[in-house]
Amino acid sequence: MLNWFDQYGSKDLPWQQDTTAYRVWLSEVMLQQTQVKTVIPYFEKFTQRFPTVNQLADSSEDEVLHLWTGLGYYARARNLHKAAKIVTEQYNAELPATQDELEALPGIGRSTAGAILAIAYHEPASILDGNVKRVLARYKGIEGWPGQKSVADKLWEITEALSPQLRIADYTQAIMDMGATLCVRSKPRCEECPFETDCYARQRDALASLPGKKPKTIIPVRSTTMLIIESNTGEFLLHKRPSQGLWGGLWSFPECSEPEIGNKLLDLCIAEDAKKTQLPTFRHTFTHFHLDISPLVVKSDSKHQTNVISESESSLWYSTEKPQEIGLTRPVTKILAQLKETGKFV
Repeated sequence: MLNWFDQYGSKDLPWQQDTTAYRVWLSEVMLQQTQVKTVIPYFEKFTQRFPTVNQLADSSEDEVLHLWTGLGYYARARNLHKAAKIVTEQYNAELPATQDELEALPGIGRSTAGAILAIAYHEPASILDGNVKRVLARYKGIEGWPGQKSVADKLWEITEALSPQLRIADYTQAIMDMGATLCVRSKPRCEECPFETDCYARQRDALASLPGKKPKTIIPVRSTTMLIIESNTGEFLLHKRPSQGLWGGLWSFPECSEPEIGNKLLDLCIAEDAKKTQLPTFRHTFTHFHLDISPLVVKSDSKHQTNVISESESSLWYSTEKPQEIGLTRPVTKILAQLKETGKFV
């Protein structure tokens, strides 16, 4: 593995330069369920804005979510922010160097903690991210979906047994690289793999069946109408969602189904002088359900109607000309981009 890494492994990724526990931690969190090419520009912008744990801890949640907008799985950003505050207050802005202490921080699990220890602190530790699961399941012939505890336990035993004492940082990067570049989900490049001759899946033509796939489930479909309220000055009303739950801490268009909106916005939507444009419905998919979104763009000429909603901690008028640095949901960026492209601002 190390011989292969020395020749072909990645050594020029942004988080491999000026390696610190903070940079390793940030990269590992960003790389969860996200491809390297997608993460690179986000990592560079994030570290430019927050080069240290202290600066991340001192920032606001809106600042963090603003830089995370588009990367998805926003709980990662919120947990990163919470953990930075704890590290600053309790560990003098240095990430702890033990498995238990790292796992006690918000958003850091067993594998992420292992990566920080191995890559940043060169301590013997093991990882088991998605790429490593695939490599080990194929190499050792471990059947079943890795999301099942019994299968995950087997893979943890294997990865801990294989992790070396020396050059643990390089080994950890190597096995992740192998899963990301050679032992990929479809069309693996087995002919370039140093373990081709003794790989269980390769020798038994079982590459397509290993690792096992997640059992199929029927994903429910929900629907909502988003109100794109435009002011007389061309700004759009956004509400900040609760920290916990769907799109936690992000700013989004109000929805007709949300009881906290009250009657004021609904009155605006049905006002006689309101100009209304119904945009095409589109689907946004979460992990556990589909959400069909019907955007209704509304603008009223009535000064009273457009001023019934004043800015507060949970609402603001968003400017597309001078956008505020806040975290936006994907539907907001999608709808605003569509309005700008088609010129359908009402």
